[in-house]
Amino acid sequence: MVYALKYLRMKKTILSVLFATIWISISEFVRNEFIVKSYWTGHYEKLGLVFPAEPINGAVWGLWSLCFAIAIFIIAKKFTLLQTTFLSWFVGFVLMWIVIGNLSVLPAGLLLFAVPLSLLEAFLASFIIKKLTKTTI
Repeated sequence: MVYALKYLRMKKTILSVLFATIWISISEFVRNEFIVKSYWTGHYEKLGLVFPAEPINGAVWGLWSLCFAIAIFIIAKKFTLLQTTFLSWFVGFVLMWIVIGNLSVLPAGLLLFAVPLSLLEAFLASFIIKKLTKTTI
């Protein structure tokens, strides 16, 4: 019985992180490819740079999505849904924006879209993890 419970918990953990990773990846792709790409490309052009859009960049964002989902899973163990949402959003996005802003590669106009959409992304990823890891036994 103990092994069955451990297996069930492990399965819930893997599935919740996997589904949250999928959601985060889709959210990031849609936001950055269809909604704010012109902000990125225009800003990079003004800096004399080419916006990085090679397949390896997409793979790194996939890795970031997985790491973000794992962080949300860990945070969700100790906090409520809203606390998890805001703490994970702060860790995943605000800190990133501070760093890329410091490097002058963050187009400020992008934040008008990025803030609400990233909050939604963090909320739904937190919701997925909370719902799928909810203990029913």
